[in-house]
Amino acid sequence: MRSGRFDQGGFTYLGLIVFVFIIGLVGAATLKVEALLRRAQLEKELLETGAQFSAALNSYAQATPRGQPRAPLALEDLLRDKRFPNPRRHLRRIFIDPVTGKAEWGLVRAGESGPILGVHSLSQATPLKQANFDARFSGFENREYLSEWKFMAQESGAPVQLQPNAPGRPGTPPATPRPRPTTPDPEPPQDEPPPEEPPAPPEEPADEPQEPPGQSQDSGR
Repeated sequence: MRSGRFDQGGFTYLGLIVFVFIIGLVGAATLKVEALLRRAQLEKELLETGAQFSAALNSYAQATPRGQPRAPLALEDLLRDKRFPNPRRHLRRIFIDPVTGKAEWGLVRAGESGPILGVHSLSQATPLKQANFDARFSGFENREYLSEWKFMAQESGAPVQLQPNAPGRPGTPPATPRPRPTTPDPEPPQDEPPPEEPPAPPEEPADEPQEPPGQSQDSGR
């Protein structure tokens, strides 16, 4: 009787251990799935936040007065564009990086201390999303780090670089071809008098036809 009770209690204790182990595995898998879903959501928010920076840089470039730089030197210039008598606002605020949780961004500059052409996250995590990006996020496929998602001044991923007098730009008059120098046509040679022809030889008188013999002059009577 005591042995049977011991065996029954042992099996009950072993079953409880197995049950707890299974619950632990399920809980760990659930936490991992939740972490992956949370991470995917943060990457989606990063894309939307970066798109707002890209749109603000585009707005700053398009509103540039003549003779002014087309890109800001600091992100704060997007909040108050001082190139106008009444400062304009291209961005509501400096957004927080949803992945790092800080309002700090990597800057893509034209040169070491040149104007800002784009921004990117400072996170060195590997992105979960590797494909199927929108057209405005061109070049984001198969990146190793989130910091390689660069949100540039143009939606295609290239910085705004408009050359003066570029073809197709509104307000630029078409280039007029230069007139080619005309050379005067050579004067036609003056007509020379034709050479005098030698006088034709006098013509010989033609022989008069003779009447056949035996025919009288009065045959027609």
